[in-house]
Amino acid sequence: MDYATIADAYEKIEATTKRLEMTDLLVALLKETPKPVLDKVVYLTQGKLYPDFEGIEIGVAERLALKALARAAGRKESEIETDLQRSGDIGETAQSLLSKKKQATFGVQKTLTAQRVYEVLDKMAKTSGSGAVDTKMNLLVGLLADASPKEAKYIMRTVTGNLRLGIADMTVLDALAIAYGGGKENRDLIERAYNISSDLGRVAHVVAENGIEGMKQYQVTVFEPVRPMLAERLASPEEIFEKLGSKCVVEYKYDGERIQLHKKGDEVVLFSRRLEKISDQYPDAVELVRQKVTAQEAILEGECVAMDLETGEMRPFQELMHRRRKYGVKEAISEYPVSLFMFDALYVDGKDYTQEPFQTRRKALEAATAKSDRLTLAQQKLVRSAKELEAFFEEAIEDGCEGVMCKAVGTGSVYQAGARGWLWIKYKRDYKSEMSDTVDLVVVGAFHGRGKRAGAYGALLLATYNKEADTFETVTKCGTGFTDKDLAQLPEMLRKHEVPRKHSRVTSTLEADVWFEPALVLEILGAEITLSPIHMCAMNSIRKGSGLAIRFPRFTGKYRTDKAPEDATTSLEAAEMYRNQLKTISEA
Repeated sequence: MDYATIADAYEKIEATTKRLEMTDLLVALLKETPKPVLDKVVYLTQGKLYPDFEGIEIGVAERLALKALARAAGRKESEIETDLQRSGDIGETAQSLLSKKKQATFGVQKTLTAQRVYEVLDKMAKTSGSGAVDTKMNLLVGLLADASPKEAKYIMRTVTGNLRLGIADMTVLDALAIAYGGGKENRDLIERAYNISSDLGRVAHVVAENGIEGMKQYQVTVFEPVRPMLAERLASPEEIFEKLGSKCVVEYKYDGERIQLHKKGDEVVLFSRRLEKISDQYPDAVELVRQKVTAQEAILEGECVAMDLETGEMRPFQELMHRRRKYGVKEAISEYPVSLFMFDALYVDGKDYTQEPFQTRRKALEAATAKSDRLTLAQQKLVRSAKELEAFFEEAIEDGCEGVMCKAVGTGSVYQAGARGWLWIKYKRDYKSEMSDTVDLVVVGAFHGRGKRAGAYGALLLATYNKEADTFETVTKCGTGFTDKDLAQLPEMLRKHEVPRKHSRVTSTLEADVWFEPALVLEILGAEITLSPIHMCAMNSIRKGSGLAIRFPRFTGKYRTDKAPEDATTSLEAAEMYRNQLKTISEA
């Protein structure tokens, strides 16, 4: 398959902001793609080479990419930099300069195939050690030498990690359902396969080869992380029982880092909530799993919590973050030891438990582990009244937890991989007062600063996530709580996510000075949630013509790098918080 076919499709996709049109264009590309390279084309369309959990990135810094482009275009680096300042997009610069290439090309250009582009990028990603920079440079120059200007545009964007197509995973799933799964009515089966493997390329390959039957037989596999099940939140035990029925299991909500552990024999891999491999940060936790998880093969979930081993008390989440180091891990293990509190079993010794009821999964978890002081099961209790729930909640707070998780029981209480629903409900102490709980919001835009903030961002435009529409809806502008260090580093952090116009997944009536693809999640605390004719969060859900806005927002200083943008506070949650706030005010 010629890479030019892919570049043509990307150009058309980039030119539209309409989701349905994007999907149609992607369907056409997928149908035109030979099955043996379909997985690679899907990865490239995601702007990557492998699923995220593999942790393999192309790893080309913009400076190196500019040097390669200068060589390929026969230009000085200073000319490339000048054009980049004009365009703001390394892809546009590559297309522009290669279109008017000064130096004549000697020899015959080879037609670029999708296979070759993928293989060269793969070689670049896996090149390391002495001479790696020169090797990567030469490989990239070789690609650009044979690339058309349009192909070069998307190659340069891909290698620098900023493809800018505006295509989300959900759009790819829609396109796969239409192209190979018999229609959108079968999308749920394809989405489930993705949710239990986190590998869109493999899902694409299987559905293309075996159709919808392949999706029905798709299995959970050790070392392919399952996308985590997420919880809703409510403000009182009474509301929780309205949702969950006459009884539920209440479980301690530990103030740590959620992990998904995968074990096969002595091999153990730990994944974060975002499905990044974090085994290197917690070698002591890996050893705990080897010793105390008795199953030969298992995928289990738990919370990794910083501990004071002398007193047995749990330490706050902030101390655990000292373990996110590349260096000094041994010292961190000694200074910030951890314990594991296990709460779910997704797979044990050949059996997939994700479709089993919660209490069946709990029994499997008990059978798969040998409890100890530092690896144990989450404290839980079956309760049948709001009074019992409240008493257990107070016990959890007394023991150093941040609250409780209330979980449905019964035949329908399956593990909803990759979904947020009412089978799990968070209940935290600070939900009882108005907006004393933080929210996690996604940066979608920025406004230029003035005065002391000239040259930096004066405020960020923040959004909640609308899962139903797969969009991000603005909810507030925030310019408070940022330190001088934050103000200096935010433009650099956000530059790779900058897009020339409002992202196709962003819903906003405001016009930001700078737009970003949804990527960075910040923790925000506000005074209250109010109705707003301007912001789009939960528009029309409370009152026709009104959305929701957060008043007096303040950045807490916490960058939620452990959360994907789709894990941010949802618009539905914001609406629920607004309703609960009204109840609190009326009761007072």
